[in-house]
Amino acid sequence: MKLSQRIQNLKPSMTLAIDAKAKALKAEGVDVIGLGAGEPDFPTPDFIKQAAIDAINRNDSHYTPVGGTDAIKDAIIGKMKRDYDVAYERKNIVVSCGAKHSIYNLAHVLWETGDEIIVQSPYWVSYPEIIGLTGASTRIIETEADTDFKMSPRQLEAAINRNTRALILNSPSNPTGCGYTRAELEALCGIALDKGVLVISDEIYDKIVFDGFQPSTPASFSDAMKKNTVVINGASKAYAMTGWRIGFIACEDDIAGAMNKLQSQSTSNPTSIAQAAAAAAFNGDDVEVNRMRDEFEKRRDYLLGRFEKMNGVSCVKPVGTFYSFPDISGVFGKTANGKVINGSLDFCDYLLDREKVAVVPGIAFGADKHIRLSFATSMEVLTEACDRMERAVNSL
Repeated sequence: MKLSQRIQNLKPSMTLAIDAKAKALKAEGVDVIGLGAGEPDFPTPDFIKQAAIDAINRNDSHYTPVGGTDAIKDAIIGKMKRDYDVAYERKNIVVSCGAKHSIYNLAHVLWETGDEIIVQSPYWVSYPEIIGLTGASTRIIETEADTDFKMSPRQLEAAINRNTRALILNSPSNPTGCGYTRAELEALCGIALDKGVLVISDEIYDKIVFDGFQPSTPASFSDAMKKNTVVINGASKAYAMTGWRIGFIACEDDIAGAMNKLQSQSTSNPTSIAQAAAAAAFNGDDVEVNRMRDEFEKRRDYLLGRFEKMNGVSCVKPVGTFYSFPDISGVFGKTANGKVINGSLDFCDYLLDREKVAVVPGIAFGADKHIRLSFATSMEVLTEACDRMERAVNSL
């Protein structure tokens, strides 16, 4: 069977592949610790689960409007108003099967061959692949640890050309955990607005922030910036609802209408029961969210302390998410069982083979000097993982 060139060019998600490999080894009885998955280890809060149960008991099991029920749209509108003082109407909201689905739909209604989309590196693994499926290309802006993985206004200006259609910002960021302050975002978004470049603001981790960091949305900066911003968010990360698959987009109604049309010919509506649960999540208080966030912060602090004891390892302090992105280039050139560690893939293979710890190589995110570890796991598991990693690193 001849496959399309489009699918042959597409790379599978390395984060999901590594998580699947770790789970397969566990199923075989191997004592593997998987730190690759990007999902909270907490259960979905009870009040959200109850909302789903109530929806089932009401027989809310039929098709809904393609872009979401009025109830979930109103809950999203309320969230955006409470969190950022930004006003939207139902026509501005499209609910999809996860934030990734929202980004996929957005890309396919906006971009085509010849367009360029600016993405900073390190980047979430799916951005370049989704962009490439549309025929557009990705223009990468390299960032480094010494600037907390943030692009400068000068870098952005230099990257924009006549083919530039959009700038994707992810703050706090997967994989680095770093985030832009409001002033930093205003500087970048001001350039984008002046140049007619649409801003795609991926805010999926906006509730998981530490040390008093204040997340911002460009849509709140001005009326003009709101019109020039597409907000991406969802229920997965903040509410421990990865499997429920609810994401949303907030944007101008012409883009929302186009996405609604595309979705009508692909998935149709997101799951009705999941929409009811997510509506409860968005309408609820943040007591459970904050409890999870506080636990993530404790784990982050523990992990950073352990990195300090590992030879050749350093790490920028994340201000959000549940990821760390340590630099392991200090071990490059060293040998393990006669094999030289030349990059992040070599290191990850070594760590999995020797100590049965699965992490994601930084090359998947465009940064080969690094690895990504998720600390969305118990402190007991994290402690054992650090013991194993420290043993592996210090024995090189």
